[in-house]
Amino acid sequence: MSNRWGWKTGGGAKRSAATAGVFALAGLLAGCMTTDGPGVSMFGGAKPSDPVAIGSSPAEIALAAHDKADRGEQRSAIIDDLIARRAILPTSGPYAQVASAVLTANKGPAAAELRVARLKAEAKSKNWLPSIGPSLSLTSLGTLAASMLVEQVLFDNGKRKAERAHAAADVEIAAVGLSDEMNSRVYEGLTYYINAERAKAQAGVATKGLAQLQDYGRIMGLRVSGGLSDRSEERVIQAKIAEMQSALMADRDAATTALAELNAMVQVPITGLSGLGNLSAPTGNMDPLSVLKSSAEGRRTVAEAKMARAGLLPGLTASGNLGSGGLTGGLSIDTDNGIGFGMGASLAALKASEQVAAQRTDSARDDATRKIVALDREIATLKARETQGASVLEQTAGSLKMFTEQYKFGRRSLTELVDMFETFTRMEREQASLKYDIAILGLQTARVRGVLVDGVRM
Repeated sequence: MSNRWGWKTGGGAKRSAATAGVFALAGLLAGCMTTDGPGVSMFGGAKPSDPVAIGSSPAEIALAAHDKADRGEQRSAIIDDLIARRAILPTSGPYAQVASAVLTANKGPAAAELRVARLKAEAKSKNWLPSIGPSLSLTSLGTLAASMLVEQVLFDNGKRKAERAHAAADVEIAAVGLSDEMNSRVYEGLTYYINAERAKAQAGVATKGLAQLQDYGRIMGLRVSGGLSDRSEERVIQAKIAEMQSALMADRDAATTALAELNAMVQVPITGLSGLGNLSAPTGNMDPLSVLKSSAEGRRTVAEAKMARAGLLPGLTASGNLGSGGLTGGLSIDTDNGIGFGMGASLAALKASEQVAAQRTDSARDDATRKIVALDREIATLKARETQGASVLEQTAGSLKMFTEQYKFGRRSLTELVDMFETFTRMEREQASLKYDIAILGLQTARVRGVLVDGVRM
């Protein structure tokens, strides 16, 4: 070997010696690279043991995180955030059973997309190693010369490090997508369940109201037969009975439809559940999923900008060629895109992309905050309306009782009593619906925050 960068050996070596030479050359070139700075870092970016490039096993996550901490490397804050999330759903009861059933039957594409991103990140984690491959060239005598070419990038202005960061950001985006898909699925399943419970509650009110109206209709029929009331009054009451029957049928159909849609999401039909659950307060100060996604997309944008920047600047590559003529090597300096007159403006534009990515994340955070505030405000409004409605309903019940007593003493007509009862029943149905509206809004807030599913389940 004449020097570090150029060498030549005899051409009569055996095949085993040539193979050993190729691997020795690859090892030598790999040892020539830097371990930090703008060159080709071995440990910059995602590797199979990184939390951004592993499976969903908590044991694997803990092992990878410990191994990464031992090397003094920076962990993915987004992946850590997703793993640390705890669902605010109760651990038992109808909410827990519905959530477990819909997640078990989940066939969404997000999990597959995450696996693909992990594999790509694993492949990119080895991009600092030398590349080895065959080379064919046409000699001046018109014959083909075969050789084995080994190349090692020594200085690339951070391009391969940016490629690893880009792959890691893809994993983060896929992980956020999986979390969003699971949260949305749980929200959808629970919404079907709550709508079914709402319809059942309203059907119960309608059933009770229909029975009372039918009794009033029976009394009116007797009064018409006895000549005490006009038949037009009977027709009015029968119309109200028909309206209540229609409302009851609509409530029952709504309950049946909601349960059918819920059971379409699960493997085993859900039966025998009733009631609502209480959501606990979120723990910690965690960003909404939309903010995490925007942050990961910003990291990917920055990585793309660094890759593009590196393509505009010259890089240094060492190469070795093992052929019939022996082992030769050398250095080359080149650029991916060449150096043009607009390179300065291109570099400035790429640098500005980092600021754009940060601004997009801030905008996503503002949007999510406004959405959560609006949902919280709507919940507070409905709770106040529920409290006020309960008071008004109690007063209306008292008025209905007074109307009933006055009817018995002949001071109120049956038509007036029926009108008052119809008003009371309508208010009771509306009041019964409010708590289910509040429950759905609470789930909407939890979905925006991304706390309907435990992070360890992802």
